[in-house]
Amino acid sequence: MLAIFTKIKDRVEAFLNEKNIVTDCLNKIEEKTGIKKRYLALGAVGVTGAYLLFGYGASLLCNLIGFVYPAYYSIKAIESPDKEDDTQWLTYWVIYSFFSVGEFFSDIFLHWFPFYYVCKCLFLLWCMAPVSWNGSQVLYRYAVRPFFLKHEARVDEISGKAMSAAENVTREGMQHKSSFKTPFFTDFFFFFFFASTPDKQITK
Repeated sequence: MLAIFTKIKDRVEAFLNEKNIVTDCLNKIEEKTGIKKRYLALGAVGVTGAYLLFGYGASLLCNLIGFVYPAYYSIKAIESPDKEDDTQWLTYWVIYSFFSVGEFFSDIFLHWFPFYYVCKCLFLLWCMAPVSWNGSQVLYRYAVRPFFLKHEARVDEISGKAMSAAENVTREGMQHKSSFKTPFFTDFFFFFFFASTPDKQITK
């Protein structure tokens, strides 16, 4: 357990020593107040936790926590030559997507649950934690991957039929659209219009 906290601490220290907008703000505050930025970051975490408990708009803050940090490191993973971090963050986004869909249908009940947003935030932090057994790895390995491998062929078959149907609909729509420009359609339109117009409106 001590090794886990040490690894998390090292990851946080590395983040605080990087050059980014967050550390730039912390450095400016540190220069003006004399408070070390690690304590400023710790205080920000405490304020965030209190806001998740009692603040208005806790849902938005929780979603930002689950999105901003992973998005930042996902971009860094894309730009890096190493592919291991790509897999790590792709796994996180798969779990985040499943969680978001499930939350969409259950949020009407769960948001009344005491400390729901604190629990949600802790869950997302677990999913993005810099450890081998973080939430995204565990859930993908024991839940998502077995389900996917079991139903992969069926899903591919359904998606293939859906794509074929969409292509057929698009092709037919383009054909109908082009037929609107033919002389036959123009003649038919004028014939229908004048045939349905009373004689007193078309005679001089």
